[in-house]
Amino acid sequence: MTHTPPTGAARSAPGRTAVVIPAAGRGVRLGPGAPKALRPLGGVPMLVHAVRAMARSTSVGPIVVVAPADDVPGVRSLLDGHPLPDRVTLRVVPGGDTRQESVRLGLAAVGDPDVDVVLVHDAARPLVPVATVDAVVAAVRAGAPAVVPALPVTDTVKQVAPAAGRGPEDPEPVVATPARASLRAVQTPQGFDRAVLTAAHDAATDGAGDPGDPAGATDCAGLVERRGVPVVLVRGHEEAFKVTRPLDLLLAEAVLARRSVADGW
Repeated sequence: MTHTPPTGAARSAPGRTAVVIPAAGRGVRLGPGAPKALRPLGGVPMLVHAVRAMARSTSVGPIVVVAPADDVPGVRSLLDGHPLPDRVTLRVVPGGDTRQESVRLGLAAVGDPDVDVVLVHDAARPLVPVATVDAVVAAVRAGAPAVVPALPVTDTVKQVAPAAGRGPEDPEPVVATPARASLRAVQTPQGFDRAVLTAAHDAATDGAGDPGDPAGATDCAGLVERRGVPVVLVRGHEEAFKVTRPLDLLLAEAVLARRSVADGW
């Protein structure tokens, strides 16, 4: 995949990089049980793997985990049982009713005025390699206001008609077949200039985004795009997949087992 060059001026005096990890969702597609972020992977909750993945990047300082509002002490206690490097500070704050609201609350909790770059990472992507994290940070620091790791789409994709009046098992009429060469599957962490991300979330909260869906973007890059801010892509990684369904959990276990043998994890 060709990398799009960064847009804007490089930072002359780099500040600090913070990470916000929204982990307040229930993850119903993974089946009954604990919230998705707390499901075990190799005997360790996925959230712990995700936090560790971010902390492996030497550019990362503060990490804010946005937990279910009714389980902040439990999540804090869980994370305290898995120490991080001394340079990394950790906060756990309650989330909101939507992913967008949870990210906004996490962003507000960063606090540190020296932070000028913020990464937003899915707790359900526990195995993202540190090289991907570093590539996103480097692209933001080179001048891009918003950076997303992504991979080419390998499957043919069909666009279907709106689902109004159609049941979940009803046949779906195809209305278009987008050109696969121009499509990318996005991942996290997504990286942003802090001021750009804050403005996008403030606008969404104020209802200044898409009038029909002010806070329903599926990722932070979508909120930024709505404000006309350029978003660029860097190469993602196959192991940064999202654990959404039981089969994904099996695949993640296999990747973790392979790493433990090959890399001594």
